Amino acid sequence: MKYRRLGSTDLKVSVIGVGTWQFGGEWGQTYTQAEADAILDRAQELGINLIDTAECYGDHLSESFIGDYLSRRNRGEWVVATKFGHHFTQNFQRDQLWSAADVKKQLEGSLRALRTDYIDVYQFHSGTDEAFDNDELWTMLDKEVQAGTIRHLGISIGSNDNLHQTAAATKAGAKVIQVVYNRLDRKPEERVFPSCEQQDLGVLARVPLASGYLSGKYKPGAQFGENDVRHRHDQEQTRLKLEEVARIRENEVPAGMDMAKWALAWCLKHPAVTAVIPGCKNPAQVEANAAAAELLSDNHPQAWKDQ
Repeated sequence: MKYRRLGSTDLKVSVIGVGTWQFGGEWGQTYTQAEADAILDRAQELGINLIDTAECYGDHLSESFIGDYLSRRNRGEWVVATKFGHHFTQNFQRDQLWSAADVKKQLEGSLRALRTDYIDVYQFHSGTDEAFDNDELWTMLDKEVQAGTIRHLGISIGSNDNLHQTAAATKAGAKVIQVVYNRLDRKPEERVFPSCEQQDLGVLARVPLASGYLSGKYKPGAQFGENDVRHRHDQEQTRLKLEEVARIRENEVPAGMDMAKWALAWCLKHPAVTAVIPGCKNPAQVEANAAAAELLSDNHPQAWKDQ
């Protein structure tokens, strides 16, 4: 495994993280605690120390799996990033809750679910610019940073071209940007990444396998079950994406190389990107994701140099 500093924080994070939206039950599988444990144990064995979750992956459900796990492990060995701004309701819907009072309650709920007294990275979660431009919210969050319940603030931008929130990160006290970035979606390279580099922000690339389309498992015409979030994607757009994936596989991926491994390393080679946070349904997928680190050199601008 390789490690990088997360922007201007003191956090040393593995370049491969564990995305845990799947623990909330929206990716075609429900989880037991034992299954979540197996995924996180294998991640740690492979040198992964970064977990990304959210309050609305289920109603704190993903956080609860992680919290149960951490309660039986060494909490200090993990960097835990979670998010705020939503409340999960029935049928995989979410209410938007952005007031300082609402977010304070969400923070308390996340701390309880995670069974911890601090969160390493607490992220504004895909909110509007209007919700973002709320001084009362950021004042409350800064007080939590001062109190030690939050180590660092972050912004998970909903649009991967949201320069308004990215450019205001330092002013808001945020040191991390999370953004959709993958070989099918390179928009952040135009405006978001230059701003991140200028501010020395850590960048977490979410959806690095384009919702699994870049895994190489699916051909044009693939169908997804009703309990899989991809079932809600526009079918024509899905077909076009899978056709593009086929072209990328033929023209860009070296012969014999696993496409998912290639796609994760592709993201990580951009100088702005600190880590990727792919989802994983089982320990075997954790292993496949971790293997992408083998394709990286040690000359990335954020490479962690042990003293």
